[in-house]
Amino acid sequence: MGKTSKDKRDIYYRRAKEEGWRARSAFKLLQIDNEFNIFEDVNKAVDLCAAPGSWSQVLSRKLNENHKDASEKPKIIAVDLQAMAPLDGVIQLQGDITKVSTAEKIITYFENSKADLVVCDGAPDVTGLHDMDIYIQSQLLLAALNITTHILRPGGTFVAKIFRAREGSLLYSQLKIFFEDVCCAKPSSSRNSSIEAFVVCKNYSPPDDYIPHMLNPLLTHEPLNYEDLKDVNKYVVPFMVCGDLTQPDSDACYPLNFGGGEYSYSEPIQGPIDAPYEEAIKMESSGSKPKNMKKSTDTNEDCNKPQSINDFKKKAQANVNLVDNSTDNSSILCEDITNLQITK
Repeated sequence: MGKTSKDKRDIYYRRAKEEGWRARSAFKLLQIDNEFNIFEDVNKAVDLCAAPGSWSQVLSRKLNENHKDASEKPKIIAVDLQAMAPLDGVIQLQGDITKVSTAEKIITYFENSKADLVVCDGAPDVTGLHDMDIYIQSQLLLAALNITTHILRPGGTFVAKIFRAREGSLLYSQLKIFFEDVCCAKPSSSRNSSIEAFVVCKNYSPPDDYIPHMLNPLLTHEPLNYEDLKDVNKYVVPFMVCGDLTQPDSDACYPLNFGGGEYSYSEPIQGPIDAPYEEAIKMESSGSKPKNMKKSTDTNEDCNKPQSINDFKKKAQANVNLVDNSTDNSSILCEDITNLQITK
């Protein structure tokens, strides 16, 4: 597959590179703002789980546009466990959103004041097991909500990613306790095949005498019977699609010259700054092998000879014994398994 194949399949990926965004997710936040106007009167904003930084980019551009004539520039803080390449106008904080110390640092950066807007586009590495993925995402959302109760001013706005599930109504109802307006949004740049959506919570107003903490009491492991819920616990959240019909379909393929302009390939705006596979790429390009691997003790001639299963087992056991007796605990690369042939 060539470099342009993904550009054809994903128009938002292509537009993100052309417009200077680090990831296609920038369009999701832009479309949410078009529908809910979440950047209005925002001077202090926090981006949780910020890496690689596309939402922080949107915050920086939009808030600076809104305050270009103001004497005081907006303050934006990006928080993530991973390191992130620097962004103009964004303070980066490498920390854990489940720690009170992280919330205290954010308040310190804001000079003992609180944020007007908190956004979170964090998601776990999906396993493919939907129930597991939904549960982990819910826990991540609740962790974001916990730290938000520490750093968001009354009347502020909270936006976070969720995975839609059958028990989502309970989650919405819990958010309704802290915010007067709760809505579920699906930006048009979010693929229809994806179960992701975003909760847009406005006018933060926690219950009287509520004390922010980092505990997580909102989810239980018991099955939910929606008919048993009463009053606020049975709140039905509106579901809104963000983006008008002129926006491209995120699940469709478009020609490279879509829109009438001349196409030219664009490299990604910001690559990984510490990729875990970087060492493997260097070794592959140089033709070297990892230091802790040795060449097979067998000659190529011996490896190419057919061998019975019993012979293979004996040789494998000999290699195991050799590893056990090795002083440097080095791994031994044995290619016998690729040459194993069943003989009668």
